[in-house]
Amino acid sequence: MPVITLPDGSSRTFPVSVTVMEVAASIGSGLARAALAGRVNGHLVDASHVIEDDATLAIVTGKDPEGLDIIRHSTAHLLAQAVKSLYPAAQVTIGPVVENGFYYDFAYDRPFTPEDLSAIERKMEELATAAQPVIRTVSGRDEAINFFMSQGEAYKAEIIREIPEDQPLSLYSQGEFTDLCRGPHVPDTGRLKAFKLMKVAGAYWRGDARNAVLQRIYGTAWTDKKELTAYLQLLEEAEKRDHRKIGKTLDLFHTQEEAPGMVFWHPNGFALYQQVEQYMRRIFREYGYQEIRCPQILDVGLWKASGHWDNFQENMFFTASENREYAVKPMNCPGHVQVFRQHLRSYRELPIRFGEFGTCHRNEPSGTLHGIMRVRSFNQDDGHIFCTEEQVQDEVTGFITALRRVYADFGFTDIQYKLSTRPAKRLGADAVWDKAEAALTAALESQGIDYVLQPGEGAFYGPKIEFALKDAIGRIWQCGTIQVDFMMPGRLGAEYVGEDNSRHVPVMLHRAIVGSLERFIGILIEHHAGYFPLWLAPVQAVVLNITDRQLHYASAVCEVLNTQGLRVKTDLRNEKIGFKIREHTLQRIPYLLIVGEKEMASNTVSVRTRSGQDLGSLDCSELAHTLAREVASRAASHSLVSED
Repeated sequence: MPVITLPDGSSRTFPVSVTVMEVAASIGSGLARAALAGRVNGHLVDASHVIEDDATLAIVTGKDPEGLDIIRHSTAHLLAQAVKSLYPAAQVTIGPVVENGFYYDFAYDRPFTPEDLSAIERKMEELATAAQPVIRTVSGRDEAINFFMSQGEAYKAEIIREIPEDQPLSLYSQGEFTDLCRGPHVPDTGRLKAFKLMKVAGAYWRGDARNAVLQRIYGTAWTDKKELTAYLQLLEEAEKRDHRKIGKTLDLFHTQEEAPGMVFWHPNGFALYQQVEQYMRRIFREYGYQEIRCPQILDVGLWKASGHWDNFQENMFFTASENREYAVKPMNCPGHVQVFRQHLRSYRELPIRFGEFGTCHRNEPSGTLHGIMRVRSFNQDDGHIFCTEEQVQDEVTGFITALRRVYADFGFTDIQYKLSTRPAKRLGADAVWDKAEAALTAALESQGIDYVLQPGEGAFYGPKIEFALKDAIGRIWQCGTIQVDFMMPGRLGAEYVGEDNSRHVPVMLHRAIVGSLERFIGILIEHHAGYFPLWLAPVQAVVLNITDRQLHYASAVCEVLNTQGLRVKTDLRNEKIGFKIREHTLQRIPYLLIVGEKEMASNTVSVRTRSGQDLGSLDCSELAHTLAREVASRAASHSLVSED
């Protein structure tokens, strides 16, 4: 008589063994209709799983994160079933869950077309409507290989051959389609109510360029139609905000094939870039960082000593001179250690904080490059803190304070915090890890910060905190990080003299707030949709004359404002004022300053915002003061998309 303990602490006793679905039905028919799977004694299982002994049980529905993953994984199987139904010669390979959806890779003798995707999606809907039961069976290894080979599924057979012989194999069948999978899956295809196929892309089998090219069909799946519609609307809005499109519209930057993964900054874009860099430079100074500059290339021996040769070599660029091999730096940290170790430091000098806007190069695969978000050459607001173990908590606390201020100034108020602790494979004694993890935890909790614990996700050299931003349309971007490093300082010979007059290895904190400036600017573009707050806008105002009679006055107004440190330009073209207003509004310039006969006579300008609001006439000194005050406040009021 198994006793089932539920999450609320209540229990139910059954006279004989019982399935997860039967327990759900005993609680209520509504729960049974919503049930997708169960968590028995902490392990995810199918709704058909039989419980024979006393156990804890949580019913998993689409409202649970695990439930949504099950829906997406099951929809990947539904996709494979539809493809096999329509194109029997296609071979199925793998179909995992990914962020916001799933994909499935197929081997087929011709490319799938958009018309094919439409037909596949209609077939998926037909199969879902049929509510076919999803049945799990356990198979022997040889039996499973023979089955898939008889179906012409050579890729599945290859996967099974690589699974250890003593590992049980589970197969899931729905209708005439059977797939190899660990599961769990939905009880029947009728639970799959909201999905859409998105695109087809090429993918190498096993991710190896030496293998066959497969066709990867991407899709998205959600609990219900409402969630699907909201996600598709999000994608539509994201498409409008694409930093590559806005970058072209606002003439910010471009990339080209002769320099893959590297950015050509145009005057407007570099003005934006400089605002971000100079702002972060002020943060460096205010929080006690000494700015340094290190070489772009260093002998490979240094990268071997640092550990990058063993762990990062495939992502590095190399060069040679006079029979000596060098690496173009992918990171700034080894250079910062070299600066630290040029002097014998005392514990009284610690902490020492170095900052560098260092240019790094990483040999990212060409298929992963994406505008300025994923590049091969980038600059970071990189910093390294050399301190004692006892100073770690205070340094992390100070860093978090600075980070929250920075993000707020750029218009991000929703931050997610993740604490990653020691992995199974690591360097250093557990006692040192205990101190480091405790320091990071205390730094977060001292500021009342809720965080997600990620056990085992730390780097092999130390634990870390990751900081992610939520943008204006709800997307999450991981940007900042602070990492505790026990390894590199010692490997590169960094020491200080302690209070006991003996030599010690400092703790090294790797920290970045915005990370890659290129990527962060891409995030800013999409977050603000190009409607930058005044302090960031590449051009803060443009002076527009109505007739040629105001040419000299318009130029004088522009000069006065520029001397006040504002970024202002003129448009003196012989065009109608309405045309010029519209053009610069589309350029998302915060303020349009119009001068005609009346303004020239009164030594004023007529001020309009890019949203079309008429602020009336202001004299130049009053205008300069007003704009300077807004810049100093870093107000984001003029960055709202509603202005469009």
